[in-house]
Amino acid sequence: MAERKVRVRFAPSPTGPLHIGGVRTALYNYLFARQHGGDFVFRIEDTDSHRFVPGAEEYIIESFKWLGLEFDEGVSFGGNYGPYRQSERRDIYKKYVDVLLDNGKAYIAFDTPEELEKKRAEIPNFQYDASSRMSMNNSLSLPAEEVKRRIEAGEKYVVRFKIEPGEDVHVNDLIRGDVVINSTILDDKVLYKSADGLPTYHLANIVDDHLMEISHVIRGEEWLPSAPLHVLLYRAFGWEDTMPQFAHLPLLLKPEGNGKLSKRDGDRLGFPVFPLEWHDPKSGEISSGYRESGYLPEAVINFLALLGWNPGNDQEIMSLEELVRLFDLHKCSKAGAKFDFEKCKWFNHQYIQKKDDRELAEQIMPAMKDEGVDTSLDLLAKVVGLMKSRVSFVRELPDLCRFFFMAPTEYDEKTRKKRWKEESPRQMSELLDVIKGIDDFSIENQEKTVMDWIEAKGYNTGVIMNAFRLAIVGEGKGPQMFEITDVIGKDETIARLQRAIDVLK
Repeated sequence: MAERKVRVRFAPSPTGPLHIGGVRTALYNYLFARQHGGDFVFRIEDTDSHRFVPGAEEYIIESFKWLGLEFDEGVSFGGNYGPYRQSERRDIYKKYVDVLLDNGKAYIAFDTPEELEKKRAEIPNFQYDASSRMSMNNSLSLPAEEVKRRIEAGEKYVVRFKIEPGEDVHVNDLIRGDVVINSTILDDKVLYKSADGLPTYHLANIVDDHLMEISHVIRGEEWLPSAPLHVLLYRAFGWEDTMPQFAHLPLLLKPEGNGKLSKRDGDRLGFPVFPLEWHDPKSGEISSGYRESGYLPEAVINFLALLGWNPGNDQEIMSLEELVRLFDLHKCSKAGAKFDFEKCKWFNHQYIQKKDDRELAEQIMPAMKDEGVDTSLDLLAKVVGLMKSRVSFVRELPDLCRFFFMAPTEYDEKTRKKRWKEESPRQMSELLDVIKGIDDFSIENQEKTVMDWIEAKGYNTGVIMNAFRLAIVGEGKGPQMFEITDVIGKDETIARLQRAIDVLK
């Protein structure tokens, strides 16, 4: 048999913002598809109309656009296997519901929510399965005429999958190996509801994966309990030969303690759990996003890729192209991955260092202008190049770069007490004369001239340079001093030194 083309899908529900765990799942699907020259399909699971949230679908699409993960087909992208929105596939699902009913693989159940609740109250750990189904109101326990009469009378019903007990169901998982679950512990899951004419997740996914020729289902560990049911459904339809290979990814865990990462953890510890800022249309609540918090998409991608997978070496910084080349599902961890949000900041810092100085300067230019800084893009890019190694977020750059363009109007008290000595006014006056005499104001010549003067006078280099920094910057921060004076120029250096001597006597 010819090898199947790799086709994977990401199928979120439009019930709210996209959780960062969902982004990680989509990323692994993307990497797998690209590595194998396959297709990355975007499907929307909107069969639960009660949980639909306006704007959620658009938010999900915008998130992937920002992250740079491109779909090959699906909702809003087109393709030959549509429609890709489950609510538009009702007639397709109904046909397959009828196939299961006709083949005795499923049955109709009329039990009301109240009747089911009563059973649960009577029987501890009640489960609708082979041991209880004949005592319930369904087409297996009722006469055929009554079933027909109830349906014709418009009585609401569901279709349940008929699971035979006592069978070991094998799930061949690419990460976890052979997972075996006995069918006795599975209940007769609801596959279809007549109330809205829509299938449940279980049936819709199986039918869609089959008809869309999905070759691999890569999803979160939370879906592992559903896998045996899906295997049995494939068998019930006679689709064993086209069953996709499963891979269940490790959970994303809280940064501290145990349990799955939640929005509450992000709110409590101050980090986003959504790719973009989310405005809840119902509550009006605004949740932070990685984009608006100042993270670079490539940093988020790199960080997420290493939560539950590693390339087998010590390499941490990897572009999307490198991730595609190195990714291997078999190297995914079975254990959950702790969500270290400080590490994500570290990745963001690393990617800022890789950014072009001019590109970063263009980003912060509006903020600099708002603060009254009038400078050229070339000069700002030069300053950014000196300061970007000190930030984790681009938004930190304007405040950090300001002193290059605006002379200090006051001097940090703590630094003044520590760095401005009794002899500093006299020494800085001497330094002022030295600087006035420098014709070649290049970094190298400035440094040589000043250091020769310090040595000739027998001064302590640290004492001189610390007082010099306070005079020029206003506090004890910044890069190498002659890099600063090179940017601000000779006249501004002289003016700042003179002012400090006058003010800090």
